[in-house]
Amino acid sequence: GDSLAAFEGFTAGNYTFRQESSSQAWANNYDFPALEAGTVVREELPDGTISSGQSFMINLRRPQFQDVRVRSALAHMFNFEWTNQTLFYGLYAPVVSFWENTWMAAEGLPSEAELALLEPLREMLPETVFTEEAYAVPLSNPDRGLDRRQSRRATALLEEAGWTPGDDGMLRNEAGQTLDVEFLNSSPLFDRIINPYIENLEKIGVEAVLNRIDTGTYVTRLDNFDFEMMTHTFGNSLTPGIGLRQWYDSKTADISTGGRNMSGLKNPGIDILVERVIASESRADLNLNVRVLDRALRSLKFMVPQWFKDKHTVAYWDTFDHPDTFPPYAIGSFDWWWYDAEKAEKLKAAGAL
Repeated sequence: GDSLAAFEGFTAGNYTFRQESSSQAWANNYDFPALEAGTVVREELPDGTISSGQSFMINLRRPQFQDVRVRSALAHMFNFEWTNQTLFYGLYAPVVSFWENTWMAAEGLPSEAELALLEPLREMLPETVFTEEAYAVPLSNPDRGLDRRQSRRATALLEEAGWTPGDDGMLRNEAGQTLDVEFLNSSPLFDRIINPYIENLEKIGVEAVLNRIDTGTYVTRLDNFDFEMMTHTFGNSLTPGIGLRQWYDSKTADISTGGRNMSGLKNPGIDILVERVIASESRADLNLNVRVLDRALRSLKFMVPQWFKDKHTVAYWDTFDHPDTFPPYAIGSFDWWWYDAEKAEKLKAAGAL
């Protein structure tokens, strides 16, 4: 019930294995005597679990987000690299793909096999799907919260989309409307992440605000798709199938309340690709069809990727051992680690346990 007391119990040897979930604690708290003496081992072990796809979701039901260039500009202004270095101590990896951390993530230019599946959909998808590498937000400068190169790119995209600075410095369309973005949030812990993003958007003339509300109101607003941007995750799996319709099919965008297609995505090309995944007859077909779907989804830029953790951060008293190579999806501390009685006796003899 008390995370601080629990950590202190571990440092004292009251329990001997700890899987750390806090990046701040991992970076700052592991400097106690037992660790410095080598009686506690601190390790980062690979985690091959599929990413949740955590992102700032853009609500495509809102008129100001209809142009893909606007959505792309918003993504340019979130500096993940600075956020990771400054707030998360470099512990996280960026989300790029909807199937991040798997073999089904689209990479580079489309292969001949991918192009063969995409070609019939040319009128339904952005031209970049066919001519450019799978979309990923360009890297930002980790040493500055505002990357000026990204600002210039975002400003150029917005001007192309018809948003130009007014006398007050705010971006406006031909009707004189400002580009409004409300970030809906219910967790105070996310303020430190959203506020620098808002500051970056404000500097290029976007009318961005953070609206933190109570959990009940937050859930009600999400159920009714009453938001502009908010944090969301995707339920993708290593063997995707019929469930994809709930997340990406056009029909689910019009559900009145409580649907999983939070962005309101409606694209006939995506609908066809989803059905191809569902109809896959072999693992090889499934992998190919998912890579094509991933490539197409990313080209629509309806989410601003956040981060995921691609490693297990563990600390343990040096009474255990583990295999040199782990299976990809579990740390297996109760399954294939083992207790080393000889190591334990040495620690007890030295008074460490």
